[in-house]
Amino acid sequence: MTAIKHDVFQAIADPTRRHVLQLLSKEELSIAAISAYFPISRTAVVKHLHILSDANLVKSHRKGRENIYHINPEPLTEVSQWLHYYEQFWNNKLTKLKFIVENDKEE
Repeated sequence: MTAIKHDVFQAIADPTRRHVLQLLSKEELSIAAISAYFPISRTAVVKHLHILSDANLVKSHRKGRENIYHINPEPLTEVSQWLHYYEQFWNNKLTKLKFIVENDKEE
């Protein structure tokens, strides 16, 4: 049976995984070092790392007896492109709000 792969959107949907990515954006860390930042078990952290790894957002290498993790930001391009499309709606709403506020002052 093939393991279920997670996509980038599934991987970043969880706040713990987003926090792991933030930590790894600053430095490479071992599982023990990552676990120290969370009030969850090491096993739970490993599960989060597996999901991030399935989505290709983190990679690891062996250093002695430990796996050292680092971020792979390239898959986040997909998220960036998806969000970029919706910026037009945010910008449109902000333009409308500015118009309303500025015209309300003149009355």
